Amino acid sequence: MLDETTTPLPPREDTAPLPADSPAPASSPRAAVWLARLLVVGLVLAAVNLRPAITSLGSLLEDVRAGLHMSGSVAGVLTSVPALCFAVFGVTAPRLARRFGPATVVCAGLVAITAGLLIRPFTSGTAAFLAASALALMGIAVGNVLMPVIVKRYFPDRVGTMTGLYSMALSAGTAVAAAATVPMTSALGGSWRLGLGLWAVVSAVAVLPWAVLLVRDRKSAGSTASPAGAGTGRRPEPEQGAAGAQAGAPAPRIARSRTAWALGCFFGLQATGAYITMGWMPQIFRDAGVPAGTAGLLLAVTMVMGVPLAFVIPRLATRMKNQGPIVIALGACGLTGYAGLFLAPAAGAWAWAVLLGVSNCAFPLALTMIGMRARTGAGIVRLSAFAQSTGYLISIPGPLLVGVLYQHSGGWELPITLMGGLMVPQIILGVVAGRDRTIEDEC
Repeated sequence: MLDETTTPLPPREDTAPLPADSPAPASSPRAAVWLARLLVVGLVLAAVNLRPAITSLGSLLEDVRAGLHMSGSVAGVLTSVPALCFAVFGVTAPRLARRFGPATVVCAGLVAITAGLLIRPFTSGTAAFLAASALALMGIAVGNVLMPVIVKRYFPDRVGTMTGLYSMALSAGTAVAAAATVPMTSALGGSWRLGLGLWAVVSAVAVLPWAVLLVRDRKSAGSTASPAGAGTGRRPEPEQGAAGAQAGAPAPRIARSRTAWALGCFFGLQATGAYITMGWMPQIFRDAGVPAGTAGLLLAVTMVMGVPLAFVIPRLATRMKNQGPIVIALGACGLTGYAGLFLAPAAGAWAWAVLLGVSNCAFPLALTMIGMRARTGAGIVRLSAFAQSTGYLISIPGPLLVGVLYQHSGGWELPITLMGGLMVPQIILGVVAGRDRTIEDEC
């Protein structure tokens, strides 16, 4: 029996039905270990590439605007496109997963990310740049939804560990892209096109382990599967439910579940806080008299806090039947951080940056709860799509509203009050979403 510190193996054949794209059971212990390691590598590399398309652009936005003659209003719209694309394209993930299998869709999503990142730096107009960005964001959207599904499917007894691992990789990819894009661009001669395009190479590398897994599966299917399912990428009925859903299990009606709505709104409010923090926190510090360089470093501290905590919090959450206490603890850090920004933004700047970084770790907690609030593969796919699509839609107006309040009030008192106020319903909804129940119990 493997313990928490050893390399996890895919679930045995008798644990759950294999999805269409899942590798056949390994024929030897060595092959099983190799397969497990390849899955872990694929999961980590996929997670690393779920944010650089966004944060690398933010680092070079002024250069992109000048190079494409982009208006300020269009640039403002561009900053809201990711959340919109995550909401719109994330809805398609369950249907695609049912048709092709979750791992196939994740692999295709990584190909879309690579293509979008490769195309957009070399476009000559704003419309083409937005279209290429949307292609990359489409791949990210399906990856966002299906990562919890992949974890639950292949590591059913390691949900906390593997969710923590890929959440940590996602946070690391976000921070590295934000910090390294400008220096890499300078090293490449100052061309923003090369600086953005370089991330396509990183994304292309992430495609490789998934491609190997799919090729291996196709070969196994060709030699062992029956004619009804061999080589088609689909399972014979009645096992065609996504991600290894239990045969014949009815698909849960997500809209009837209070837990699903609570989790979706909790996801949306934590995303709102994260986007507001990433977009406006440096300006809050600068307006309080903190030097620009220090303000940027404070943001980096906030983002880096997510790397270790994104690994710890999911593991802790899976050991608890009710995740409400973690929600309350993270919310308390957020409320304290916003109170500090309101009362003494410059004097306690480092403490507020750390506290808000801890508070932003509600994101890996939400991902973990998605995997814990459904019993079947089909339920996890639907819940992940519902919670993330609903959440990202909720998060769209937040950063824009803060900007409007800042412009019209002439200070940060009113915007910070709004930020702190949103933390209260986030805590309440997170406590509801953290109760020990599944959507199948409510649908």
